[in-house]
This record gives sequence, C-alpha cells and structure tokens, in this order.
Amino acid sequence: MQDLRAVLRDNFSESLRSVVPIVAIIIVLCFSIAPMPNAVFLSFLVGGALLVTGMGLFNLGAQTAMVPIGERIGTYITKSRSLPLIVIVSFLIGVFITTSEPDLQVLAAQIPSVPNSVVVLSVALGVGLFLVVSLLRTLFRIAIVHVLIVCYVIVFVLSVFVPTQSLAIAFDAGGVTTGPMTVPFIMSLGIGVASIRNDRHATNDSFGLVGISSVGPILTVMILGFIFHPDADTAVQAALPAPGDSRGVWQQFTDVGSGFPHYVAEVGMALLPIVAFFLIFQLVGLHLESKPFIKMCIGLGYTFVGLVLFLTGVNVGFMPAGTVLGGLLAGLPYRWIIVPIAMLIGYFIVNAEPAVHVLNRQVAEITSGAIPERAMNMSLSVGMCLSLGLSMVRLLAHVPIMAFLLPGYAISLALAFFVPKIFTAIAFDSGGVASGPMTATFLLPFAMGVCNALDARSITDAFGVVAMVAMTPLITIQIMGLVYKIRLQKAKAPDKVPAPAPDIAAAATPPATAPAAVVYGLADGQVAAGGTAEPIEDSDIIE
Repeated sequence: MQDLRAVLRDNFSESLRSVVPIVAIIIVLCFSIAPMPNAVFLSFLVGGALLVTGMGLFNLGAQTAMVPIGERIGTYITKSRSLPLIVIVSFLIGVFITTSEPDLQVLAAQIPSVPNSVVVLSVALGVGLFLVVSLLRTLFRIAIVHVLIVCYVIVFVLSVFVPTQSLAIAFDAGGVTTGPMTVPFIMSLGIGVASIRNDRHATNDSFGLVGISSVGPILTVMILGFIFHPDADTAVQAALPAPGDSRGVWQQFTDVGSGFPHYVAEVGMALLPIVAFFLIFQLVGLHLESKPFIKMCIGLGYTFVGLVLFLTGVNVGFMPAGTVLGGLLAGLPYRWIIVPIAMLIGYFIVNAEPAVHVLNRQVAEITSGAIPERAMNMSLSVGMCLSLGLSMVRLLAHVPIMAFLLPGYAISLALAFFVPKIFTAIAFDSGGVASGPMTATFLLPFAMGVCNALDARSITDAFGVVAMVAMTPLITIQIMGLVYKIRLQKAKAPDKVPAPAPDIAAAATPPATAPAAVVYGLADGQVAAGGTAEPIEDSDIIE
C-alpha cells in the first residue's frame, strides 16, 4: 500500500509540474493582453485540474498495464516464429487501436467535406500496414534509416500530385495517430519483439515503430485527397461555451453528448481492443499468474479513468480556450507578438502530453540511463518551441506547408547518417509522440483562431501545425545524439586522460549479467524469451 501511495504521489507530482506552467502562461495572458470571456476562462481552469488528475492516473496505468501487456504480446508472437501470425496480429492491433484513438477523432471532426468514418478508417489502415513493416524491420534487422528514406521518398514524390489542400491534413494525420492509446502499446510491442533477439543491436531496433507507423496515415490520407476535396476556405470550429453561471460551466463537463459520459464511452471503446487482445493471449499462451494478472487489470482501470478525465479536460476546457486565445492575439495591433508567445507555449506544453512521459521513461530504462529523461525533455521542448514559432511565421506570412516540411525532413534524414542509430529511431518516435491530444485540442484550434483573425484559409494554413510539431523533434533529438557522440569520442580519445562521462550519460550502466527484465523493463521480474540480454553499452550507442 505504501508503494502504491508513493507511485501515485510521484505520478501526480510529475503531472502537476507538466501542466502548471502552461496554465500559468494562459492565466497571465488572460489578465494582460488577451482577456477571455469568463465562461471560457473558467472552463479552462476546470480543464486544467482534470488534466493534472487524468495524466497522473494515466501514467500509473501505462506503467502497470499498457506497457507490460504490449511487451508480453510482442514477445509471445515473435517467440512463435510464425510470420503469418506476426503479420496478422500486428495489423489487427494497429487498425483496432488507431480506430479508437481520441486524437484522431478530434482531427477528423475538424475536417470539412470528408466523412469522419472515412478519415478514421483510412488512417487506421495506414497504421496497421506500416506497423507490420515496423515489426518486420525489427525481426529482419533492417537499418531504420533505409526504411525511413524509402518511405519519405514515396511520400514527397506523391505530394507533387496530391491536391494542395489535402497535404497539410495528411501530415497532420500522421502526427495525431500516435496518441495516448497507441504509443504505450506500440512501443512496448516493439520492445517485446526485440527482446527475444540475442544480438547486441536489439535495443536499438526496439525503437522506431511509432516513427514508421506514422508514415502510413500520411500516405493513405494523401490517396484520400484524390477522392475527396476539402473546402480550402472553411473548417469546423470549436463551439464556445456560453453558460450563465458557474453551475452552467460544470454542466458542460457533465453533458451527455460532450462531457464525461461521452468520453466514458469513447475511452471504453478505445480500450476494448487492448483488453480483448490481452484476454485472448492470456488464455492462448501467456498464462500469467493471478497476482500479475490482477495487477494489470487494475492498471487498465487507472488508464481508463485517467484518459476519461484527461480527454474531458482538454476537449471541453482547452479547445475553446485555444480558439479564443489565438483569435485575440492575432487581432492585436502588434500581432507579431504571437510568434514568441507561441514559442513559449510550445516549450512547456509538450510536457503536458501523456505519451511523452511514457516515451521518456522507456528511453531512460532501455538505455540503462545513457539517455536520461532530462535530456529527452529538453530536446522535445526545444523542438516544440521551434515548431510553434515557425508555424506562426507560416500563418502570418501565408507560406505553404511544404516549404517547411521538405527541408525539415531532408535535414532529419541526412542527420540519420551521422548520429547513433538509436537516436534516429528515438527521434522519429518522438515526432509522433509530441503531437498528441494537447496539440490536436489546443494548438490546432489556436491556429484556427489565428486564421480566423487574419482571414486566412483554415485548411491550407491552420492545418499543418500538427505536422510541424511532429517534424522538429526529428532534428533536435538527432542533434542531441550527434553532440553526445562527439563528447563521448573525445572522452575516450587515447591521447587524453579519461574524463568523467558527459551529463547525458551520467547514469551508471548495469553489470553485464543483468537480466533482460532490467534492460527491457519486463514486469514482475520475468525474463523474455531470449534468456539474458546484454545491457546497452556506450559502444552500442556510437555504432
């Protein structure tokens, strides 16, 4: 009981540190240059409280349920040595989990002229197909840079023929697909698949699934653009709350159609495929003992409650606030101020993404502390800061989205030839993780509010902010890897006195006899099917 209390306290402290800065920034703006209507502001504050509680419970659920379940299923299907089983199961997991991804539902609802179900289904098929590609890459030990180059060459060649108004939506779809439901499960699935390999590069190949899976939706939505043609001058706007008193504000959060009841049903449907896969594999091959099985079931309960609170907070409280704030700032005589304000918001808002904490924790654990959470947080924050600043410049100057995406992805793919492989895989995973529900429900409406104030076109201008958020971490994290590689090589130079390890690698590496559970984070001390595995070494990171 004391351990549970300590874990709860740590998770809630982490969520509080993540959410409070962004709430504080919005409050300062509301009391200074961008005064909001009282109803919107009060809804925003209630949403912030729900965010803190929901993120804390979600992180606890991810640690105790989502990650262990994904690892065990990944290990089991790979241990079967049946290629058809691996292909079929990974495809079904990708499709079913993505279909119920809350971020995707938010994006689909904001795209005019295209039925929501068509957007969701096409994106889900893309994720399912490329999740298969990701797992096969891991199994057959294909270098991730080769897969990424082929994928993005196809993407950018196809972009030449796709209608302009569909390009930004396609790249946004690749970002929002990897949200709080898909990221923990897909990442842990890759860890489970890689854990049965006995070679020293298995750790590096356990990352990259999220990054490659994000390519699928870009391609499928591009193809969708040849069939449907979204109206370039309109977009669905978030409904602004207009309650008469404080009781009316709370009624927004309890409304059957858009409050807690709605997200109870939505999250329940989102978790259903994961629960179904877990129970099927428990009966067929996992055969977990009662204690770990009950622990995972309780963890799924934490995940459920946490996501309901989180999504209600961001959709009811944060989405209208984002629209109003963007419009107010863009309507100022000195509208250029929107660029530094957006950069400040971007720097802090990435820490409010639930899946970011899951990724950072997995990276620190699997690399035995060689890439600590602190370094990951800083790289992601800098990347988000740059992406929001460039996005606002793009909106103010009406620059086409491809003018940023094409050189950005070219730089990130070029860096992949010079940085350690594990940093490239983590970077492309981070791009999808950073563009989660906070981006879809606050930053995208924020951009739409700016477009409304500027009389810009929402489809060609506002859409694309998610794509920018997903692109910049590819560069910042690989630059972090390049710096780390250079510093480590200097520290190991034979003509110099051995220097202390760089800050980024300050954590101690476990002994060579450490069990795979230590390296891969398998719960309850169980070792994956590969027996023991070599912990990550500095030389593995440099290669």
